[in-house]
Amino acid sequence: MSWGTDLWDQFENLDKHTQWGIDFLERYAKFVKERLEIEQTYAKQLRSLVKKYCPKRSKDEEPRFTSCLSFNAILNELNDYAGQREVVAEEMGHKVYGELMRYSQDLKAERKHHLQEGRKTQQYLDQCWKHMDNSKKKFERECREAEKSQMMYDRLDNDINATKSEVEKAKSQLYLRQHMAEESKNEYAAQLQNFNSEQLKHFNVSIPQIFKNLQDMDERRTVKLGETYRSFAEVERRVIPIISKCLEGMVTAAKNVDERRDSDIVVESFKSGFNPPGEFPFEDFSQNIQRTGSDSTIGTPKSEGGKPDPKHAIGRTKNKLWLFGKKPKAPTLEDLSHLPPEQRRKKLQQRIDELNKDLQKEMDQRDALNKMKDVYEKNPQMGDPGSLQPKISETICNMEKLRSEIHKNESWLAEVEGKHGSRSERRSSADVNHHAPHGRESPEGSYTDDQNQEHRSPPQPDPHEFDDEFDDDPLPAIGHCKALYSFDGSNEGTLVMNENEVLYIIEDDKGDGWTRVRKQSGEEGYVPTSYVEITLEKNSKGAVTYI
Repeated sequence: MSWGTDLWDQFENLDKHTQWGIDFLERYAKFVKERLEIEQTYAKQLRSLVKKYCPKRSKDEEPRFTSCLSFNAILNELNDYAGQREVVAEEMGHKVYGELMRYSQDLKAERKHHLQEGRKTQQYLDQCWKHMDNSKKKFERECREAEKSQMMYDRLDNDINATKSEVEKAKSQLYLRQHMAEESKNEYAAQLQNFNSEQLKHFNVSIPQIFKNLQDMDERRTVKLGETYRSFAEVERRVIPIISKCLEGMVTAAKNVDERRDSDIVVESFKSGFNPPGEFPFEDFSQNIQRTGSDSTIGTPKSEGGKPDPKHAIGRTKNKLWLFGKKPKAPTLEDLSHLPPEQRRKKLQQRIDELNKDLQKEMDQRDALNKMKDVYEKNPQMGDPGSLQPKISETICNMEKLRSEIHKNESWLAEVEGKHGSRSERRSSADVNHHAPHGRESPEGSYTDDQNQEHRSPPQPDPHEFDDEFDDDPLPAIGHCKALYSFDGSNEGTLVMNENEVLYIIEDDKGDGWTRVRKQSGEEGYVPTSYVEITLEKNSKGAVTYI
């Protein structure tokens, strides 16, 4: 079916229909625009969400738990997913919305041209009809005038009273009107023929061609809509594989959550390396009560040593009990001595690894500079070898600094590993030679009611350990302490002290319950930490007071 033949008389309706088609295309373009704006907003909100839950943190604060790592992986996949939504919005804006708006402008211009051609053709036909109608009316008017002249001539010709001149005048007027009527007739016939020709051309050639152009334009508009519908779906389909990979990545991250690994990380993060405290003893406060003979057999025998002050024992116990309480926060020190042994060892090892990486970078840079210097020396036109010397010197200086730092940290690490191992051996090899006063707390946190009962002894060093230590220059004092009780120092490496005696501290308690001290006479050794009141100097490492 053709608009030109079947709708030859529907110019106004075709005008309205083509306008509706363009309006519909622009309405769809507006729909696509709002859809891509939704995609852009969605992607922006997703990225903001990811940024909110992925705060910037230092390298030391990076999570190690599998649940945290999996969550970070999910956030990264979600960020990639947001990127795909942005791709969808961009493709819709370029391939669908932009194309529709450009095509809409072209359609408007084409439609305007075709309708103008149709109106021009219609106006020309109307003009032909007016010329024909005017010539027809003129012919009709001239015929009536000729009829009047004929009647006037016949009346004068039959009137005997009319003069000859009057008759001749009426006759000439008749001839004139007849001639004018004949000319009007010929003109009318010509205009009529022309109008019929133009009308035939109008309805069989011009209008069908114009309406066919409008029909082709409208069909192309429909095809374009179908193509953009398909493009709209293809944009979404193209990102589906990548979105699927993002979702698969989220599922993989979920599968990587390992509760056992997380539990092990908790142990690695907070393990101090200390042994748990010993059992609390029974403190018998009824020893001063006079007993009968029958009760004396089941009573606790009196201790031969002096009686400790209960206040001191209780006070010391409270100070040692921070297992389930809040441990006081120690200041951060360069050698990390404020940390428990196990954590200190890990931190030092991590620091050494990082320093080694930096040292390797400096070495690579030095080698590269030396190679460049050799090239400059062989080819002076490429550059001045002397210009590289300051940079090489700076690199060598940095290497020396890093080596010094590595050596310093390695010495601290060796100290931690050596002392941690030796103290563990001391704990396992502790004998029962030390006799503490009755009801008193021992250096390892254990107690005894009887001086003949077994309890832990001070550190048992290697026979030559103290020879090496004490043969060197004396260690500087980091504080002082006052003996709360007497200590016989019967084990090797320990020091005899009397109650209220003031001693110098040269090494504080490393967690094993013993403090290394020096007498004013210069004699050095270990004493139980719980037997002394310690005051460290404020400018010394880990300054704190033990009571």
